[in-house]
Amino acid sequence: MNLRSIPRAAVGGYIKAVRWPLDRTARLIGRGGGASGPELAVDEADALARDVAGRVLGDDELRHDAGRRRTATGERKRAARLREEASRVSEEADADLAARDAQAQEQRERAQRAAKARAERAERERREKQERAAETERRRRSASEKAAAAQEEAIEDRERRERLEVLDREAEALAEKEEALSAADEARRLREAAAKKKAARKSKR
Repeated sequence: MNLRSIPRAAVGGYIKAVRWPLDRTARLIGRGGGASGPELAVDEADALARDVAGRVLGDDELRHDAGRRRTATGERKRAARLREEASRVSEEADADLAARDAQAQEQRERAQRAAKARAERAERERREKQERAAETERRRRSASEKAAAAQEEAIEDRERRERLEVLDREAEALAEKEEALSAADEARRLREAAAKKKAARKSKR
């Protein structure tokens, strides 16, 4: 052990003693506090203290150690920033994905509502069409039945008129026949009366 190694070891021990409560506090606060988290701050202070001691003591090894620690701390800070950036990007991506999912769900729900409305409208139009067709068929049947009834009534009325005409002709013929019979009876009665008068005149002579 040379003379420089003694103060170097003392500096290291002193820094470790000072770091112990700071490290404990940093662990209680929690790791991953970001690029300026408690542990990184302690590491930076450690590197700075070693660099200052190295300069004061003229200890290049202590300064190199401080440089290595500073470099390591810088890498850790960079890694912490990258983790933070990755976490932020991941959160933004999650939020964007959630927003797109919500938008897609809303679009699906709108599409389902529109499809349901179209189906209900189509069903309503189908029922209305069926009802119109049924009403048209009822009207057609009613009109057909009325036309058939009117035709049947016309036929019956024509038949009644024809029967009445026949009966009228028959009645007229009977009346003419009765009139002829009555005239014949009257002529016979007159002839008989004339004959009786003539016979009575002859008997008086």
